[in-house]
Amino acid sequence: MYHLKKMDSESEDRYEIRLSGSGGQGLVFAGTILAEAIGIYDGKNVAQTQSYGPEARGGASRSDIVISSGEIYYPKSLRLDLLLALTQESCDRYFMKLKDEGILIIDSDLVNQPPARDFYGFPFTRITKERLGTSIVANVVALGTIAALSKVVSKESLIEAVKKRAPKGTEELNLSALELGYELARKRKRRSKKE
Repeated sequence: MYHLKKMDSESEDRYEIRLSGSGGQGLVFAGTILAEAIGIYDGKNVAQTQSYGPEARGGASRSDIVISSGEIYYPKSLRLDLLLALTQESCDRYFMKLKDEGILIIDSDLVNQPPARDFYGFPFTRITKERLGTSIVANVVALGTIAALSKVVSKESLIEAVKKRAPKGTEELNLSALELGYELARKRKRRSKKE
């Protein structure tokens, strides 16, 4: 009985995020940054798992982050509080795991048929290429919007994790990408969610 009670109290304090798309979009890297920012710098309990499709690049890819201030007894996602979908396939596949009140964030250029409900749409890949000259850091732009919209991690912690994890020589590019994500979220929050 005690164990069940513990699980129940954990589930109330449990926040689950899935970053999904295809191989090559840097979702495992983004999940690692987010998990480190939350766990090391914000001091919360966090578990991060990942899954790849049969092909490394172009196949399905996802990274799950489970956050709690208490013990995490089961490290895999059960019911998502936030889903990032960077492809139509990932949106179709994982949307049903999203809680009714959960946050759905999509790449509005790559997810052409979002589910019939509220969501946040950002042209991550296109705007990253236009503003930063490369789409390779669109994953970090997405992290900025996730942090700004969900408040699951402090900006300072995310900055520290990006500095630590960014490949040598790309720190400034990745920090600019993070800032772009926050900027997109600020502009988006002033308007209502897409219909």
